[in-house]
Amino acid sequence: MLLGSQLRRLREARGITREAAGYSIRASESKISRMELGRVSFKTRDVEDLLTLYGITDEAERESLLSLAREANVAGWWHSYTDVLPSWFPTYVGLEGAASLVRVYEVQFVHGLLQTEEYARAVVRRGMKGASAADVERRVALRLERQKHLLDDNAPEFHIVLDEAALRRPYGDRDVMRGQLQHLIEVSQRPNVRLQVMPFGFGGHSGESGAFTILSFPDTDLSDVVYVEQLTSALYLDKREDVAQYEQALKELQQDSPGPDESRDLLRGLLQLS
Repeated sequence: MLLGSQLRRLREARGITREAAGYSIRASESKISRMELGRVSFKTRDVEDLLTLYGITDEAERESLLSLAREANVAGWWHSYTDVLPSWFPTYVGLEGAASLVRVYEVQFVHGLLQTEEYARAVVRRGMKGASAADVERRVALRLERQKHLLDDNAPEFHIVLDEAALRRPYGDRDVMRGQLQHLIEVSQRPNVRLQVMPFGFGGHSGESGAFTILSFPDTDLSDVVYVEQLTSALYLDKREDVAQYEQALKELQQDSPGPDESRDLLRGLLQLS
């Protein structure tokens, strides 16, 4: 995505159309569009030819961008799990790992970054009916691996609004749910985590369209990305007007939900009832 945004900036600065850029590397306009969005792999020769077309002759600048191209083609750690993932999800894992701010609204279950191992196993079993025990365990392992990023030195800011429905819907037995609620109380006290609960008592709210995630990145050249998961695919939205609508919906959810301290009290109340 970073390399793609840089190539788009260079192309636009020279007033070159996507069609002309595609012609220069024997490709279509749509491929240039996918390259600039970071949706395809990069051939070094194509990047070299585009840099020449865009008038980039400084060797240091060319090498910096070519280095990005080489890095972009290195498979991430999560690619070893692609055999147990839906085709659209590895892209999300990569974006999540690169984000400096992850903002979420979740209604069906506790978000994957906050799940205990036992709760995650119950969720995966429900979602992968008929899967072998080994495949279930690999999916759980991936989820636990993702969670490490939330705890390391370069951890992103993680802001989440959990609908109360996600906390009351049981996955696993009573002990699993109690362990999950206790974990949420503990992890919500981390400095990079802001957890709020949207209570049933509030009634209708701005999250009526369902769960979504907004990913923001440390490089200012990268636009925010909204991730919306569907039954057989997922949407990755980065148009400014789309992102703005989801940001507004999340802002209203945050304003209408109790704050982090009050939300922890709600979690403690649910724990006592469980």
